[in-house]
Amino acid sequence: MNVTPLALRSSRALRDALQARGWEEGEAAVAAGGANPAAFHLTGLDQTTLEALVPFAGRLGLDLITGEGYAILAGSRARLGAFARPWTVPEPLAELAVQVGLAMPGEEPAVWLTARGPVRLDRPVIIGILNVTPDSFSDGGRFTSPDAALHEADRLLEAGASALDIGGESTRPGRVEVVPADLERQRVVPVIEAIAARHPALVLSVDTVKSEVAAAALEAGAAVVNDVGAFRLDPAMANTAARARAGAILMHSRGALLEIASYEHADYGGDVAGVVLSELRAAVASAIAAGVAPEAIVVDPGFGFSKTVDQNLALLDQLEVLAALGRPVLVGPSRKRFLGVVTGQPVTARDRATAAACALAYERGARLFRVHAVAAAREALAVAHAMASHGVA
Repeated sequence: MNVTPLALRSSRALRDALQARGWEEGEAAVAAGGANPAAFHLTGLDQTTLEALVPFAGRLGLDLITGEGYAILAGSRARLGAFARPWTVPEPLAELAVQVGLAMPGEEPAVWLTARGPVRLDRPVIIGILNVTPDSFSDGGRFTSPDAALHEADRLLEAGASALDIGGESTRPGRVEVVPADLERQRVVPVIEAIAARHPALVLSVDTVKSEVAAAALEAGAAVVNDVGAFRLDPAMANTAARARAGAILMHSRGALLEIASYEHADYGGDVAGVVLSELRAAVASAIAAGVAPEAIVVDPGFGFSKTVDQNLALLDQLEVLAALGRPVLVGPSRKRFLGVVTGQPVTARDRATAAACALAYERGARLFRVHAVAAAREALAVAHAMASHGVA
């Protein structure tokens, strides 16, 4: 059987109503969270499970829609939490209760651990993109020298970035060659050294799928490994990150490195959010098994990678299902092709759409945002954060 969360809207209205009646902020948040509705798509159910599920869900006051081998289970988070106790349910529902419990959203992490120290997540964290490649889809060739890269780093920080992501290999659609590790290392290491020397407290991330490059970048001053293959393309990558106690960004993608930006592996059986959740869960478990601390892991749904336009939009809408992983969520929609299709704008004119996508992602639980145009994203996220926290403090 499989249990997939279905994202519903926030509990803010109820929280605010309780506070207006004199409830303390913390008490109101807990009560509102418990009453906020949630829903799960249950598949692969046998007839015995379905027959036990119908009366038991009714006794708990849960809503249920059933069909051949599936069910939609919905209700308040508090009542669903009561269902997710395998020791209290009828025996045929014990495994289902376990799976529902695993799919329930966990407590939102307050910090992300990196080799440079913890990153607080109580407000949006903007990670500026610094590509030191000659062929990136958006800004290829502009920052290949250390001086140009250092100037761009300063500009990104002045615009509001609190971390930088340095990449030496483009993942643009249509490329036909993998960059050799030696060349990629020659591109990123001098830039990381220069930025780390000027900004010694700054969290720097290296965007690579090669453990050899990651090790050199971490030695040069990087604190995070951002792997678009979620550590699956190089078996030594997880150990490299673990030894350095580096932060780890695990991005969802499929296929070999030259395939990940294509639609070749874009079949998700009509449930892109559920499949991405499942595959990221496996990536997180694999990284932890290799020694990466759970608190060091951030997950990225991989917008634009192995996903069609409609799948990217569906994944953005259902992004909050990733809360079931209990790890911070990073999104990188910046100037992506699906935003171009939606808006009709070329790569150079997609920063407004990127900012809108970031604000929507924040509402749905993302806390880290990898972007090219920092100022536009910062302003959109400031509004989203103020709306969520009911203020500007």
